[in-house]
Amino acid sequence: LGYKSVSVGHLEAPPLSPSRLSLGRASSTATSTAAPDQGRPRDYLVLAIFSCFCPVWPLNIVGLVFSIMSRNSGQQGDMDGARRLGRMARLLSIVSIVLGTIIIVLYISLSVR
Repeated sequence: LGYKSVSVGHLEAPPLSPSRLSLGRASSTATSTAAPDQGRPRDYLVLAIFSCFCPVWPLNIVGLVFSIMSRNSGQQGDMDGARRLGRMARLLSIVSIVLGTIIIVLYISLSVR
């Protein structure tokens, strides 16, 4: 019994030691300091807001929502999700700007006649 209590006590000592706590602190510190250094993916929020001035309303709003979701994912540390959502926000914003420009040009050309 003496051998088991010594070995059990010896095995239990390292997990309760301060080194385990320091590892926990090191990982959280490394995570919080490494995220800003890696360069967050773009969320294209300015482009999405600019696209809201075009007359393709459902598409604009969806692009804006994807942009905000991309920003939230980036802040939570999900860089792959933030990149994916950012690309979708960029695509929707560009499509809505192009379609909005076509609609505006058609409206002006038809109203001038």
